[in-house]
Amino acid sequence: MDEIRRSKYISLTTYRKDGSPVPTPVWHVAGPQGEILVLTPAGSWKVKRIRNNSAVTVTVCDLRGRTSTGAASLPGTARLLDQDSTMAAQDLLGKRYITSRIGNWFVKVLHLPKKPNIAIAITL
Repeated sequence: MDEIRRSKYISLTTYRKDGSPVPTPVWHVAGPQGEILVLTPAGSWKVKRIRNNSAVTVTVCDLRGRTSTGAASLPGTARLLDQDSTMAAQDLLGKRYITSRIGNWFVKVLHLPKKPNIAIAITL
């Protein structure tokens, strides 16, 4: 569990209706209640899969989603958070990842349209 919390990326595996796994590398941060928080576009396929099946698997990975041989995969349960909790998760992710802060700054300064995000809380 500590290895996951220290890692920069995790592979979040969600499951299709037929049970086939779909891994996605994501940034993450520890939430105030000990959960792992992830931010994603509200219309993403992973959100749709989580609505159908809250079971997920979390594995430490690199930027490309590659996992090392023997990396531990932990099963968990995901839930989608409300708007206030999503904003709090976005702030936490911004504190951990400078790239997130830079991207948010460009969106604000250039008045780019921002797609709505939703936070996912993962309990392992």
